[in-house]
Amino acid sequence: MNHQHHHEESPLTIAPADTRNVPLPTQSTYQNRVADYWNAEENPVNLELGKLDDLYHHHYGVGAADHSVLDERDPALRRERITAELHRLEHAQAELLAAHLGPLTPDDRVFDAGCGRGGGSVVANLRYGCHADGVTISAKQAAFAGEQARKRGIDGRVRYHHRNMLDTGFETGAYAASWNNESTMYVELDLLFAEHARLLRRGGRYVVITGCYNDTYGRASREVSLINAHYICDIHPRSEYFRAMARHRLVPVHVQDLTADTIPYWELRREAEHLVTGIEDTFLSAYRNGSFQYLLIAADRV
Repeated sequence: MNHQHHHEESPLTIAPADTRNVPLPTQSTYQNRVADYWNAEENPVNLELGKLDDLYHHHYGVGAADHSVLDERDPALRRERITAELHRLEHAQAELLAAHLGPLTPDDRVFDAGCGRGGGSVVANLRYGCHADGVTISAKQAAFAGEQARKRGIDGRVRYHHRNMLDTGFETGAYAASWNNESTMYVELDLLFAEHARLLRRGGRYVVITGCYNDTYGRASREVSLINAHYICDIHPRSEYFRAMARHRLVPVHVQDLTADTIPYWELRREAEHLVTGIEDTFLSAYRNGSFQYLLIAADRV
C-alpha cells in the first residue's frame, strides 16, 4: 500500500505520542530495517548523555578532551564526569554545525534531516530563534523529540516528523538552511541532495558532518566495513559528496577535515566502560590509518 499521499494535513504536524497507527513513510525495505534498528535502540551512550541537559545528540564529538576525568578515584563520580565530558564534546560538534547555518533570523525555517532524538534542532533554535522541522524514519525518535520540545516550551517552533528525509512533503523553497548530522550514510546521496536542493531557497545553506571513506586510501577499509556492519549503514567515499552536490545545485563554500578533532572524543569514549558499544577501537584505527575521515561541508544552494 502506498502511503505517499497521506500528507493532506498541514506539513507542520507533530508525530503523535501514540505511534502504533501512524502510516509508515514511503521507504525501501532497507530503510524499514534502519527504522527498526532506531526504534529499538537504547544505547546508554545516547541516553545517559542526553539526560544531563535534555539535549539528545546522536553523533560524535570534537575538540580537546579533559582526560583528567579518568583520574577520578570515586567510581560513581568517575562515570558521571566521563559522561559529562563526552556530552560536552558532542554538544561542541552540534554547535560547530549550527554556526555554519547562519546568519539566520527567528523568521527563518530550517530542516534537520535524520534528526534522531532531536538535539540538533534545539541547538539551532536556541542559537537563532528559528523555526525547525526535524525528520526521522523512527516513529519512536520523533515522539521522544516532540516531547522534549514540549517540555522546553518551544514546540510552537521546533517540530519533529515521522517521515522519510528523501521525500518529506514539505514546501519547496521554504527553508533558509538544512543539514545532516551523521545521517547521510543511510541514504543515496543523489536522492538526499535532490530533496535538500528542493527545500532550500536560493542562497540557502546546507551543512553536513559525516564520516566518509578516504578515496586516496583506495576502497573502503576493513574498519570502514566493520562500521557499516555495526550500524547497518553504507559509508560513502569523500569524492561522492562533492560529485552529488554538484549535480544538485549545492556549491561547497567551506570544507573542514575534523578527523584530528574527533580522535580525542573516541580516545575518551573507549575508556568509558559504562558507555562503550564495542565499535570504539574500530573508529580509532580507521581514523589513524587514514582510511576514514570526519568531514564538515557547508554548501550554498544556487
